[in-house]
Amino acid sequence: MLNAIRPKNRVIFGYLFFPILLYIFSVFVPLAAAAYYSLFEWKGGPKKTFIGIDNYLTLIKDSIFWQSFGHNVFLVAACVVGQIGLAFVIVLVINSRLVKCKGLHQTLSFFPSTISAVYIGFIWMMVFDYKRGLINWFLTFIGKESAVKVWLNEPQTIMIVVAIPLIWQYIGYYMVIILSAISSVDKEIFEVSEIDGANAIQRAIHIVFPLIKRTLLVCVTLCVAGNMKVFDHIYAMTLGGPGNESNVMALYSYQMSFQRSNMGYGSTISIGIFITSLLLIGGVQLLVKAYTKESEDY
Repeated sequence: MLNAIRPKNRVIFGYLFFPILLYIFSVFVPLAAAAYYSLFEWKGGPKKTFIGIDNYLTLIKDSIFWQSFGHNVFLVAACVVGQIGLAFVIVLVINSRLVKCKGLHQTLSFFPSTISAVYIGFIWMMVFDYKRGLINWFLTFIGKESAVKVWLNEPQTIMIVVAIPLIWQYIGYYMVIILSAISSVDKEIFEVSEIDGANAIQRAIHIVFPLIKRTLLVCVTLCVAGNMKVFDHIYAMTLGGPGNESNVMALYSYQMSFQRSNMGYGSTISIGIFITSLLLIGGVQLLVKAYTKESEDY
């Protein structure tokens, strides 16, 4: 019966041909082009000078690139805790018996992730504005004028400031993923644990977390990949400033390629983003899988 309704191989190939072709054209072709142009000194015009791996040798010694890489790693760490961690806690709260209108909470939580990242950046730029921003207005209202700052021009706190919009926007996105994983867990497990006297924290740590840890691994992978190529929020809020204190790798590549017209070196930075992202994602996955295997053996 299954063979009777299964489409022929050429039909399957026909359905998949154009999506695969589009994926190759939009992902692998630009990557191959960037790798090719990274071997040249190219200012964007018709003339290119082949220089081999000189751009890569320059990249290894480029302190701004490695500073930007550190900022990306900071955003990854902040968003893994802020996005996935908070999403996990909020999902547990929404799933509790005390919360009503669960569907409304889920919809409102997911809504920010549907807004353009540039809009989010501009909204939070107004929130942190020195003269008319909500943060400074509130500090003045409660009598804390001494705490009023030019938030977008403070080198010591600027990375925390730009991380807040990222965390706020995508909490709902990870809530949907985690909620779908928890929904697939048999409800009897929670009922039995509650009868046995397990409180909410114990159920979260010893029951929910082990059962959905593979879904959480997917969330961590998506979070790392997304924050290693973050661009829109930073561009809208700070343009990488003050100085290079909030610069990230994708923005640095943009600056080199289009503002300084160094397309060859900008392509090299893009390849650097690709390689460092793969290494970081692979390292995170190995750590999580090692923890998962250890907990399973235990």
